[in-house]
Amino acid sequence: MSSDGKEEARQQGGCLCGAVRYEVQGQLRPALVCHCSMCQRQHGGPAHYSAAMGDQLRLVKEEGLAWYRASPLAQRGFCKACGSSLFWKPEKGDYTAVACGSLDPPSRVASAGHVYLIDKGDYYDIHDSLPRFERGSGSALPGVTTVLQE
Repeated sequence: MSSDGKEEARQQGGCLCGAVRYEVQGQLRPALVCHCSMCQRQHGGPAHYSAAMGDQLRLVKEEGLAWYRASPLAQRGFCKACGSSLFWKPEKGDYTAVACGSLDPPSRVASAGHVYLIDKGDYYDIHDSLPRFERGSGSALPGVTTVLQE
């Protein structure tokens, strides 16, 4: 429970095979749809990521969890057994991005915008009216910040 007596939101999720399970205590931030080339290669298309602040994310089962340093700026967490993409963690910033597809339903997460359209693939179109950013959204979206700025 929170300090005001209200029950805090708790989300659970994990990989396809069950070798990684996690829970998030508290509210996840709205999702960003990332079109960067690394997300496209890891997910096979744009990736939807929400995020949990610092100590909100707790690994319940982590025997399958592996991390890949995708760049000097961040690492990506995935299941080494089934290959499911799970997390994205910047070197700077006190949060872990959570792949929305790994959340158990209902996710209770809505998308807030599209980022890194500079890398958008030519094999799909965007058909919604969410805000769009060539790179990160910075602080342009209330409650959603991206740490990496070029």
